Amino acid sequence: MAEDIFRELQQRLDLYSLGFPATKSNIEIKILKSLFDEKDARLFLEMSPRIEEPAAVAERTGRPADQVAAQLEDMAKRGLLFRVRKGESVKYGAIPFMHGLMEFQITRFNRELSEMLEEYFAQGFHGAIAATDGLFLRTIPVQRSIVPENRVAAYEDAVQILKSADTIAVAECACRKGKKLQDTGCGKPMETCFMFGSMARFYVENGMGRGISADEAIRILTTAQETGLVTQPATAQNPAGMCCCCGDCCGVLGAIKKHPRPAEIVFSNYQARVDADACTGCESCLERCQMDAITMNAGGTAEIGLERCIGCGLCVTACPAEAVSLAVKSGDSYKIPPATSAEQMMTLAKKRGVI
Repeated sequence: MAEDIFRELQQRLDLYSLGFPATKSNIEIKILKSLFDEKDARLFLEMSPRIEEPAAVAERTGRPADQVAAQLEDMAKRGLLFRVRKGESVKYGAIPFMHGLMEFQITRFNRELSEMLEEYFAQGFHGAIAATDGLFLRTIPVQRSIVPENRVAAYEDAVQILKSADTIAVAECACRKGKKLQDTGCGKPMETCFMFGSMARFYVENGMGRGISADEAIRILTTAQETGLVTQPATAQNPAGMCCCCGDCCGVLGAIKKHPRPAEIVFSNYQARVDADACTGCESCLERCQMDAITMNAGGTAEIGLERCIGCGLCVTACPAEAVSLAVKSGDSYKIPPATSAEQMMTLAKKRGVI
């Protein structure tokens, strides 16, 4: 039955990355049917995230190699599979819902799809994100919030991440684009999602993003931070991508914001502190905070609710009196991200209990 193949597809996607949990309303099936036909779904189920050449897929499925190659390429162009080109070799692999299927629709986003995604996030996916303790995206400080005497690891430095990438692409933010299509956008910059290496090349080949230099990437990052976006690379020391997120639109940051104690589920090594004597009570930091972590006390000075602070540093750069600073977490609270994207996915899978 057709319905069965899409349920099987949902269950397969639920094994990857953050998962793709079922809901009572079956909105996830409606999303899949808007993207895949039955033939697409069947071929996807023959694939795994381990990339392979069409000939290997054809041999395993017993189908003509030319037909398989054509279908794989068509699905990759529509953002239903990942593709890696190297010389004459072309390989394809299955993708997660996030990062993958959702973001790869960036050039096809319309109001109907964005509304379905919004419904799906509200019904189940926000909970799936929150349950992973920041193993998908992590929060690192904005550049100007770190004082020189605090030595920062390269994986905590957004500029160094950009400078070390061999290939960079920038794309529109799928989350903010979806909100804009529903007339509920926040108005913050749209072209702020960075991809690196083979992921960057895939984005450029598919017209989902454009290739840029490290210098341009740094300028885009700086603008994003100045407009109040939180810097969130993938939770790996050598990330495949880096997002610039807001608490209003972002699926990941939005899920963290909905938690009663965001600091407990975010992957971050910093928290903000206020020098009460230096604070002038201007309240500039309140609007800047994406987590609603700052309040004004009876004495008219800012206070940080550490249970909500994710250590992004936006409040530091907003304070004209320089009364706010970031403190590095210590001991078991300091987290070192997995070395590679592969290790990140393995760690995430173990956390979710799928391996």
